[in-house]
Amino acid sequence: MIRLLIAGGLALVVSLFGTKLLINWLVRHRIGQPIRDDGPDGHHTKAGTPTMGGLAIVGGVFVGYTVSDLYNGIFTRTGILVVLAIVAAGLVGLADDWIKVTHERNLGLNKRTKAIGLLTVAIGFSVMTVAFTDVHTELSFTRWDNPGIQLGAVGWVIWAVLLILAASNAVNLTDGLDGLAGGSAIFSSAAYIVIAFWAFRNPDVYDVEHALDLAVVAAAVLGATTGFLWWNAAPAKIFMGDTGSLALGTGVACLALTTNTHLLLPIVGGLFVAETVSVILQVATFRLFQGRRLFRMAPIHHHFELQGWPETTVIIRFWIIAGLMTALALGFFYGDFVSIGAAD
Repeated sequence: MIRLLIAGGLALVVSLFGTKLLINWLVRHRIGQPIRDDGPDGHHTKAGTPTMGGLAIVGGVFVGYTVSDLYNGIFTRTGILVVLAIVAAGLVGLADDWIKVTHERNLGLNKRTKAIGLLTVAIGFSVMTVAFTDVHTELSFTRWDNPGIQLGAVGWVIWAVLLILAASNAVNLTDGLDGLAGGSAIFSSAAYIVIAFWAFRNPDVYDVEHALDLAVVAAAVLGATTGFLWWNAAPAKIFMGDTGSLALGTGVACLALTTNTHLLLPIVGGLFVAETVSVILQVATFRLFQGRRLFRMAPIHHHFELQGWPETTVIIRFWIIAGLMTALALGFFYGDFVSIGAAD
């Protein structure tokens, strides 16, 4: 428990003060975020707001995790791989953000280059996890043997890559309003603190290798995201950019994979799934019905903005949805644990 407090607390402090330093540096160098021309009109006032705030999140996670493990003298292969994946995805996002601000345009890396970068991170994590840890390669919901469909090493790597790409892009799509992605990610990371710690306390049921260290990683993610949210809450003083959204999405997916809760992730991150599905439905409707749109704008948070909801109303209501989905996921997780006891 002390390690969790150290990781979360230190990550929060590093992110809180690191974000402020980053804001000052970016403002001093006049580096700000370009805004989409086709976005809601109210967003044009945000042009020039500092971005790349995800650097503070990634830095907070790295420092919080590292110092926590130094405290106890324990570093695990699984925990290190998850943290490295978060850092690597953040670097891909940083390259994208840097091109945006230096070229003063809303488009950073082209789609192919960005996809190759994320694919490299996802494949690297997945292959090394199978090669250097004892992760279960079964398809899982709340534990490795539920439903326990064996994927094999190659199948698990392919599945893991798809899950990481989906989660990172889902958080990226959600990052369109001040604090929306950050606040939602706090709920998801909190869920994985509970899941990983519970797996650590019940090893015979869950058989999660290095479960406590994974809880430490999740605590560091929660602390770092909370520290950043202090400055990112509406009206945002800084945006996380792709640096933060890709890192957070990758981190949550890697935690799901290493805790054997693959199929629980869409519930834990239910809001991220809804945002992604809204984009898919919008594109499909536009192409199938000759330019007609299902929503006024996608992702769906923009639809509600254009319906007249104030930005803060959209954010808070979506946070509530994210919290409810996290509670539902933990309910499934605990309910399965209780059912095992009843069966015994």
